[in-house]
Amino acid sequence: MTELDIAAGQDVLDVATGNGNAAIAAAGRGARVVGLDLVPELLEAAARRAEETGMDVQWIVGDADALPFDEDSFDRVTSIFGVIFAFDHRGAAAELVRVARPRSAIGIAAWTPEGVNGQIFEAITSFVSAPPSAQNPMRWGEEDYARGLFAEFDVEVGFQRRTVDTVWASSEAWVDHQASNLGPMMGMKAALEEEGSWAEARAALVKLYERHNQSGDGSLRAPAEYLLVTVRT
Repeated sequence: MTELDIAAGQDVLDVATGNGNAAIAAAGRGARVVGLDLVPELLEAAARRAEETGMDVQWIVGDADALPFDEDSFDRVTSIFGVIFAFDHRGAAAELVRVARPRSAIGIAAWTPEGVNGQIFEAITSFVSAPPSAQNPMRWGEEDYARGLFAEFDVEVGFQRRTVDTVWASSEAWVDHQASNLGPMMGMKAALEEEGSWAEARAALVKLYERHNQSGDGSLRAPAEYLLVTVRT
């Protein structure tokens, strides 16, 4: 995230780091980086990627709702489509602020409800029970909601709407990749396989991605809108 001015010598935390993209990128700028995630298997994969690129990142298993760090520990805190899946949104927002130092910055990327991934989430909830509104990850992509999560803190919150292309070999391959690597999708697939309805859900998700697909050659290139939330302490 260029907006956060991540630089050499800074202490950076990437929350719900997943495959480690943001953590590895921050390390590439010379920062001292910690990548945290609840899923050990994802951290193992991220660690392999970091080793392949020669980047030094400390990987820690932990929960965004209860970060295992002291107050004022980091110069920059990031979460790229990760903390939005925390069980307790307000608690997670409070944790991000707690571990950020004064005059630091927090950057959160959140899918918008209107974008393709927001529509994917809505499709998923036709097969599994939708979470309560306070646990719906797509709400982080609503400006008023996100602003409200940080309203009790003395911080400045800014927003930018952006798009990023989802590019993969095909819509089918992308859905399968997510179901094997994205924590919430992994859990959904396991639950639906027990019910015998994963094949139907998978077909619906593939169809939705195809509706947004702009590649024209059988591969996948689907623009996905997201909201960049910047919190300055």
